Amino acid sequence: MRWVCIVFPQLALDGVQRVHPEPDQPLALLAGTPQRRVLQTVNDAARALGLRPGQSLTAAHALVKHFACAEYDPAEIERSQQFLAAWAYQFSSQVSLYYPRALLFEIESSLGLFGPWPRFEARLRKELTELGFRHRIVAAPNPAAARVLANMDDGLAVQDDGLPQALASLPIDRAGLDPQAATALSRMGLRSLAQVQALPRHTLARRFDAGLLKHLDALVGQRPLALAFYQPPDRFDVRIELNFDVQSHQALLFPLRRLTGDLSAFLCGRDSGVQRFDLHLEHAQAPDSVIQVGLLSAEREPAMLFELARGRLEQVQVTSPVRGFRLVAQDLPVFVPQRQDLFDDRPHQTLPWEQLRERLRARLGDEAVQGLRFHADHRPECAWQAAVDKHPCPALSPVQRPGWLLNEPTLLADHGVQILMGPERIESGWWDGADIRRDYYLIQTRAGQQGWAFRNVGQRDGLWLQGWFA
Repeated sequence: MRWVCIVFPQLALDGVQRVHPEPDQPLALLAGTPQRRVLQTVNDAARALGLRPGQSLTAAHALVKHFACAEYDPAEIERSQQFLAAWAYQFSSQVSLYYPRALLFEIESSLGLFGPWPRFEARLRKELTELGFRHRIVAAPNPAAARVLANMDDGLAVQDDGLPQALASLPIDRAGLDPQAATALSRMGLRSLAQVQALPRHTLARRFDAGLLKHLDALVGQRPLALAFYQPPDRFDVRIELNFDVQSHQALLFPLRRLTGDLSAFLCGRDSGVQRFDLHLEHAQAPDSVIQVGLLSAEREPAMLFELARGRLEQVQVTSPVRGFRLVAQDLPVFVPQRQDLFDDRPHQTLPWEQLRERLRARLGDEAVQGLRFHADHRPECAWQAAVDKHPCPALSPVQRPGWLLNEPTLLADHGVQILMGPERIESGWWDGADIRRDYYLIQTRAGQQGWAFRNVGQRDGLWLQGWFA
C-alpha cells in the first residue's frame, strides 16, 4: 500500500487569510490572556515589518502602527481539518486525521483512477492552492513513515526499497519520537534515526517507554497504526466572521465566493450535489436574514453555485449591517454528471440548458422562468399549462399539434391557403361553459408556412388560424 501525508504548517493562519478580503496585508493571530495579548503567529507581510511570534501586542504596536489582527482559535483549526478531510474523501475512502494539522490517506487503489503519482500530486497541489492552504506532500509505503518524512521534505515519493535509506537520515528531533525520549537519546550522543535503529532492542525496551519501540516498528511498516477513518457528514454548515460591518452586496461577494467554493469541494468529496441551501446574513441587533437558494436539479460546480447565490443575494435589500456570513446546506442528493456527446459541436461560450435555466431563475425569480406541461384537455388553448418544477411532461398523443399557439385566433384570407389535411373535429368543454365545436385543418400558406386552422361547425365564415408549426 502507498500512503500520502499532507502537512499544513500554517493551518491556523491559512484558515484566517483565505477568508480575509486582503490576505497580503500584515496579519497577526493573537493569543494569551486579556491582560497580556501576544502574537501567536504572523504572515509574511507582518514578518517583513519586524513582527514575530511571542511578541506582546503592545510591543508589536510600537513597531507597526496598523496591522490586521484575528483570534487564534483552536476550534477553527479543527473545523479546517474537518473540511480538508471532506475534500480528500473524493480521492480515497481511507482518510485519517490521526496527526494534528495533517491528512493521511491511502492512494494505492486511487492511482488507477487519478493517474500516476506525479499527475495525482500535481492535482492535489493545484486544488489545495486554490482552496488557500499551504502544504507539504509526501508519499511513502506506510502512514507513519509518510508523516515523519514530511517533517523534512516536500514532494518526496518513497518506494518500499528506498524507505530504510530515507528514514536513516532523519534527525532525532524530526523522527516523530516522544520529546522526552528524543532529548534523552540526543544527550546520549545519537543524532540520526539510523543510530537509534542500530541499538539493541532490549536496551531500548529497558531504558524507554514501550511507545518508542512501537513507533520505530510503525516507521518500517512492522506495526500498523490504529487509524480511525473519516466519515463525511450529511450537512454543510460554514460561517465566516466579517471584520467590519457590511451593508453592500459588493462587499459580500468575496465571502460568498469562498463559501460556495468550499461547498463545491465538500460535495466533490461526498460525490453529492446540492439542490437547496440557505445563506444567513448575521446582524448585530436584528434577526438573521435568510436567503433561500433552490435548484431544480443537483449541482456542484463552484462557478455556477456562486452565480446562483449571487443572483439571489442581489435581490435582497441589506437593511442592517452584516457581521457574519453563513452557508447551510442539508439537501445533498447524489450527483449525476451531465451526459456529454463525444463530438460536441456547440460553441464553448454556450451554456447547457440546465445551467442557463438556473441562472435565469436566480436573476429573474422562480416564477419568471416557466416551462410548458401538457394537460388532459382536447381544446388546444387548454391543452397545456405553465410548469416550474422539474418533473417530466407526459408523453404526447400521436396526433399533430402546433408548437406555437396564437393568443387569439386570426381570420385567414381564403386565397393562397392550401388545405393539406383535415378536417379533425373537436367537441369539448361542455362541463365548464366554454364548449367548442370545431373542424381543424392542417394548412399551408403561399410562403410555405404550415399552420393549424379551424372552422366552427355549422358556419361558413372562413378559416381561423390558431397556431403555427415549427
